[in-house]
Amino acid sequence: MASQQAAQQVAKVLGTVGRWGVILGVGGSALQASLYTVDGGERAVMYDRLQGVLPEAIGEGTHLRIPWVQMPTIMDIRTRPRSISSVTGTKDLQMVNITLRVLSKPSVEQLSTIYKNLGTDWDERVLPSIGNEIVKAVVAQYNAEQLLTQRDKVSKAVRESLMQRATEFNILLDDVAITHLSFGTEFTKAVESKQVAQQDAERARFVVMKADQERKAAVIRAEGESESARLISEATKSAGPGMIELRRIEAAKDIADKMAKGRNIAYLPSGGNMLLGLNNTGA
Repeated sequence: MASQQAAQQVAKVLGTVGRWGVILGVGGSALQASLYTVDGGERAVMYDRLQGVLPEAIGEGTHLRIPWVQMPTIMDIRTRPRSISSVTGTKDLQMVNITLRVLSKPSVEQLSTIYKNLGTDWDERVLPSIGNEIVKAVVAQYNAEQLLTQRDKVSKAVRESLMQRATEFNILLDDVAITHLSFGTEFTKAVESKQVAQQDAERARFVVMKADQERKAAVIRAEGESESARLISEATKSAGPGMIELRRIEAAKDIADKMAKGRNIAYLPSGGNMLLGLNNTGA
């Protein structure tokens, strides 16, 4: 009898524990379903089955929601890079390949509107299309040569136009830069030919300048020789043959000094052939 009572008490206790376990499990599941966390650099857009998308984005932290009625969507609001490539024509009908690097992020105040109109992949839906549109519109205003010589001006025009266009979709652009700019093969060959022609022109101008300088040098040299001859003529007239003789003596002295300093120099008599004289002596 006592054992039956003990068994009934144990069963009663186990039933109570089971009921409390079920209650706690259901309560824990409901509590877990009612909580959600928004990490740093993110915002949550809440969809309510009764009201639709709520206008205010929810900030960082842990928040409560009504399970099965409210469903949060986490969206990244940090700046993200993206490259946009476009092939377009210039004002002088040259094809150019341009690549832009865009740093973009969604407007936090309009995050609910972005979610309703564009979804979570807003950058994929908007940036490639408006990027190509702006690049084509801006590049068409410049010649191919201006894209190279006025690159800063072109980059500024693209940046300002693209930032203004992106605000229509509640997208903020931190920076827009041209990272790559290349032309077609025909324009590249034309540029190379122009550079070669410029180099040839510079070379020809140098040759002309050199010839002109040589001509001037020849004139100056001829004028100097003419002046020297005139001075010698006047000195000869005033001093007579003695002037010429003095010059001859000075020249001979200068030659003798140079020969005296040299090695392996033999002096021969001026009266005749020395070898013939030796032969005659031996005879």
